[in-house]
Amino acid sequence: MTNSREEQLKAFDRLLTIMDELRAQCPWDKKQTLQSLRHLTIEETYELGDAILDNDLAEVKKELGDVLLHIVFYAKIGSETGDFDIADVANEICEKLINRHPHIYGDVKVENEQDVKRNWESLKLKEGNKSVLGGVPKSLPALVKANRIQDKVAGVGFDWEEPQQVFEKVQEELAELQVEVQRADQDKMESEFGDVLFSMINYARFLNVNPENALERTNKKFIKRFQYLEQKAEELNKSISEMTLSEMDIYWEEAKGL
Repeated sequence: MTNSREEQLKAFDRLLTIMDELRAQCPWDKKQTLQSLRHLTIEETYELGDAILDNDLAEVKKELGDVLLHIVFYAKIGSETGDFDIADVANEICEKLINRHPHIYGDVKVENEQDVKRNWESLKLKEGNKSVLGGVPKSLPALVKANRIQDKVAGVGFDWEEPQQVFEKVQEELAELQVEVQRADQDKMESEFGDVLFSMINYARFLNVNPENALERTNKKFIKRFQYLEQKAEELNKSISEMTLSEMDIYWEEAKGL
C-alpha cells in the first residue's frame, strides 16, 4: 500500500526531527563531519546496489532509508555552518529537473529518449560546464566511469552507428593485445588490455547490457559455485587445496546445474 502525500511528508518531517535530536544529544552524531561520513555513504550506496541486484525489495527499502539518512545528515551539517539546509538541497534539484526537462516544463519537442539525452547534455554545457565529461566523478570505479564516459559522449552524437562496428572494434583491440603479449611488453599489455575492456563496455551499451551489473552477476555466480566446491571438500574431509583439478571440475559442473 502506498502512503498518501500527507503521510509521506509527515514521515520525512519525523526523520528531520530525529536528526535534530541526534545531532544535539548523541555523542557519535555530534562528532560527525562531511568528511567523516563520506566513506560510510559510499558503503551504504554499494549496499543499496547489492539489494537492487538481488531484487530484494525489503532490503532495497532498508538501504534507501540508510542513504536518505545520510542526505539528511549532510544537510543538517550544512545548516549548522549556514551554507545550506535540506530545503536548499531539495529546491536546487527541483530547479535542475525543471531546467533540464524543457519538453515537460517548456515548449521543446522530443521524439524519444535519445532526444532527451542530447538536450540534457546540451543544457549542461549552457549552464557552464566546459566539457561534456566534466560531470563524470573522478573517484568512480574505472568500469562504471568508462560506462558513464561512453554514455555521455554518445549523448552529443560521438558514437558508433551499428553494434557490429563495435564488435569489430573489440576484435581489433584483442588482436592488438595479443601482439603485445607476444612481445612481452608489460606496459603496452596493460594499455591494450585497458582498450579491450573499454571496447567491451562500449559493446555492452549497444546490447543494452549494464556492464557493472553483468560483471557482478558473474561474481555472484562464481562465488556460489566455488562455495559449493568448498562444501564438497568439507564433506570429503579435505581442504579445497587437497582436491585434484579433476575432482574440482566434477563438482564445478554439478554447481553449474544448481
